[in-house]
Amino acid sequence: MQDSVFIIFIVFGFIWVLMGVVGLIALFKSEGQEIRFDKSGLIVFLPIIIPIAIVLLYQVVRTFILQ
Repeated sequence: MQDSVFIIFIVFGFIWVLMGVVGLIALFKSEGQEIRFDKSGLIVFLPIIIPIAIVLLYQVVRTFILQ
């Protein structure tokens, strides 16, 4: 039962991230800019996403190992 609180928190977090991405894309499209990703975008994007993905994956694997 305690895990349900964390699941709700994570789901709302993903919803907020998704709303932010959609809002950013809508903002760029409203100004007529084309959306593209180049090397400098990846340099900013990857160091943010990789640690988050590793931590989330670690928590999922740890949960299954400790059962």
